Amino acid sequence: MAISKGSRWLLLAGTALAMVACGDEEPGGNDTPNPPSGVTVNATSAVAARVTFSPVSGATGYLVERAEGATGGTFAQVGTPTAPPFDDTGLSPQTTYRYRVTTVSGGKQSSASAEATVTTPDRALTVINADITTSTTWTADKKYRLTGFIHVANGATLTIEPGTIIEGDFNTVGSSLFVLRGARLVANGTAAKPIVFTSSQPVGQRKAGDWGGLILVGNGIINRTAPVILEGTGTNTTTNPAIDYAGGTNNADASGSLQYVRVEFAGYATAPDAELNSFTFAAVGSGTTLDYLQALNGLDDSFEWFGGAVDAKHLVSYNAGDDHFDISEGYVGRIQFAIAYQQIQVVPRPAAGNVSQDPQGIENDGCSGANCTAGQNSQPYNVPLIANFTLVGPPAGVNTQGSGLVGAMLRRGTGGFYVNGHIARWGRAALSLRDQPTLDRITGGQLLVNNLLLTENAVTFQPQTGATIQGTVDATANAIDANAATTASVFTTFPTAPTGPASFDWTPSAASAARTGGLATFTGALATKAGTVVTGTAYRGAADPNGPKWWQGWTNYAEN
Repeated sequence: MAISKGSRWLLLAGTALAMVACGDEEPGGNDTPNPPSGVTVNATSAVAARVTFSPVSGATGYLVERAEGATGGTFAQVGTPTAPPFDDTGLSPQTTYRYRVTTVSGGKQSSASAEATVTTPDRALTVINADITTSTTWTADKKYRLTGFIHVANGATLTIEPGTIIEGDFNTVGSSLFVLRGARLVANGTAAKPIVFTSSQPVGQRKAGDWGGLILVGNGIINRTAPVILEGTGTNTTTNPAIDYAGGTNNADASGSLQYVRVEFAGYATAPDAELNSFTFAAVGSGTTLDYLQALNGLDDSFEWFGGAVDAKHLVSYNAGDDHFDISEGYVGRIQFAIAYQQIQVVPRPAAGNVSQDPQGIENDGCSGANCTAGQNSQPYNVPLIANFTLVGPPAGVNTQGSGLVGAMLRRGTGGFYVNGHIARWGRAALSLRDQPTLDRITGGQLLVNNLLLTENAVTFQPQTGATIQGTVDATANAIDANAATTASVFTTFPTAPTGPASFDWTPSAASAARTGGLATFTGALATKAGTVVTGTAYRGAADPNGPKWWQGWTNYAEN
């Protein structure tokens, strides 16, 4: 049928109107919601901000996104409020953030709003000048300063939020945190927000010995009889009373939990030759959690265990004033994945103490000194398990002490299982098996050194000089590999002058001897000792060639 010109015009016009009407229903048309207007953001603390905006008619919710930095950065969703305002938490102090908000209406979303910017302030300072005798929480929006010797006592629990900073007061002699027997410390940080104990001095002026350190005292068993006074205590009956850590009866005792915790620039000496350690674990029991801990530029030992049975994993020691890992007095716990690196001889704060004359990577003593009722044969024997360790000594000429400079000093009747490790760059020897009671532990099955990679050490075993007894074990039978590779070639990234966290990648390089040679299956006494806590590995050293880089994101490598 023929259609007139007028009819054709009406048909076309109607079609056009229909298309326009249909277009109103498509996304991006008139029913697409508007983005919120009036977006503002204000810091409510050093770690939190409030985002406000005008509500949009018909909105069923909103998407709030955040990016770090005044420019650039990637926006990521941080909240889905149904109405304004929105409170964002877990921020970092003195950091600039940008926010934008999107409207949600049913299944439709608006475009993003205009951006709003905020810079969080510094943390408010809270001075801690009295003992903690009731359960307390320290929050990440504050900075805490220890003035004097602070004791967590009376069965109290001190809880510390992720990202919290605790300063040892430089101007107060011996500021330290002691967690006494029966009390607990719950300090569980994260890789993104570690808990940091550090000097109150500004960056660039910090030195080893600026403050004391972190000390946990438990109810575990040691092999010395009471009284055994904790080194560095007892200098003042009021401000620094003596702490006796002997007499414990429970190796399963719980002193709390430490995860992702750094201790920096500690080690103040409260008396001549009485430097405190960065971390001290005195008679601490296996009910305590120790995981992802770093000691940085301390004046004495980075980590020291006196008896007890606490297990530990993922430890990093950077530039110790004395030993990186010091273990004695009947410690029977297990340690896996431990890194020690010495680049410099640390510089002490004036009048704070002295660097050691015999620094070692590992120094293990069975029993020594007063109240060892059977001398070096006092029981329980010191029998730790240390697996997957990397111990890198100082470059040539850095340390000039009269003794020390041994990767693993095993002496005074110690036992222990030392397996799947890498010992490198120690100027005197990789291993010292010193004193007859120590050698007796070998024949008694309580001392094993097995599946070790050695690079750039002066010798494998420290030779005997004078009357001091030194022993050896069969290197081949015990899979001790004195390898010709350079230490640097073993790792993916190993700088000559570290400049920060990105300086190190402890992962074995593509051709690294550390990728193989490990003891993957434990048997006999070693398997019994390991239990379910420590497992064998086909690689040697602290880093799995195909595993996560567990030290990244929370460690620091500053020198001042």
